[in-house]
Amino acid sequence: MKNLLKIIFREWKRLFSLPVFYVVGIIVPPILFLFYGYLYQNKFAENLPVAIWDEDQSEVSRKLTDMMNATKTINFTTVAKSEKDVENLILSGKVVGAVYIPKNLEKDVKNSKNATIVVYTNAASLVASKMIYKDAAGVVIKGGLAVVLQKLTKQGMPIQQASALIQPIKLNTYTLYNPDYNYQEYLTPGLISVAIQMAFIIVSVLLLNWELKTNSLQELLQISGNSASNIIIGKLLALLSISWIHFLMIQYIVFPLFDLEKTGTTFNFFLLYNGLVIACIGFGMLVSAIFDDVMLCADVALFFTSPAFVFSGFTFPRTAMPWYDQYYAAIMPYTYFLDGFLKGYFMQLPVRYFSKELWILGLMSFGFISLSILAYQFKINRKISNVQIH
Repeated sequence: MKNLLKIIFREWKRLFSLPVFYVVGIIVPPILFLFYGYLYQNKFAENLPVAIWDEDQSEVSRKLTDMMNATKTINFTTVAKSEKDVENLILSGKVVGAVYIPKNLEKDVKNSKNATIVVYTNAASLVASKMIYKDAAGVVIKGGLAVVLQKLTKQGMPIQQASALIQPIKLNTYTLYNPDYNYQEYLTPGLISVAIQMAFIIVSVLLLNWELKTNSLQELLQISGNSASNIIIGKLLALLSISWIHFLMIQYIVFPLFDLEKTGTTFNFFLLYNGLVIACIGFGMLVSAIFDDVMLCADVALFFTSPAFVFSGFTFPRTAMPWYDQYYAAIMPYTYFLDGFLKGYFMQLPVRYFSKELWILGLMSFGFISLSILAYQFKINRKISNVQIH
């Protein structure tokens, strides 16, 4: 225990004195937290610029245009005269979509003929295009039903009977956990946790082999009593305690600043946060224990962490990915952190609902740390043998 405490204090000094550690592990993460929060400070994708191409110029088309313009998403900013105009406006970035109302719309509707309204969207902006389509489609459906309802009531049918005839089945939808499609509430916590993962893996892959770079390995071996377990656990606890500074900043500064607090989720978040950080440090030290080359370790860390956000299922469901991508996602700690985070933070569920994810993170951490100790002890023993031979 005495040796372990010496290593912890030694690591604190190194983490705060060596730029390679304090820049990536201490300074950069808070900057990223605030950057991600301010990046989505508008929170909602509202009043998106859309073009209107109205060839009908009728009372019905004007009514539909006004109804669409009154939605949260659609803001008609430009008038188009042709499909070529629509294409040029989207390509130039002046609008993200367009609505085409065909000629004789009102006449066709009144004569019980089909009429087609076209919504053009730029699928390169996937979320924006879906939101424009959703609002436009909702207005068109309501508008079409209103026209038929008006026609039936003018023919003498009671309004209740007419309503039941044109819409015999009603659909009610309830959007849970982020009903307003708040970008800041959804994306910011995810991006912050990705930043935490990358920072601590990058720092931890340098914890062991940087001793060779600074010619301080002999001192570390003397303090540890040539024990790899003392070195690995001491460095782990030192870096884990530093990570709690970031946790406090996220929970009590960043989340309140951007109105991201969830009542009763602090303990849930703390458990998942520690599970992620320990697994990341364990993986990083395993890489550092196996390879002496600093650049190779950094490359392995970046290769492992960079695709985590994509493969975790945060933006695209893992079940829809190819089987080999699903297996790749299964070996990343962030995948299980995210599954637990969605339950324990977004859904505000008690611990038992994400205990499976905590167990997996714990088993991954135990595996990474155990292998790190074995690999590093082998290196230490080999170094001692070489010294004795010479």
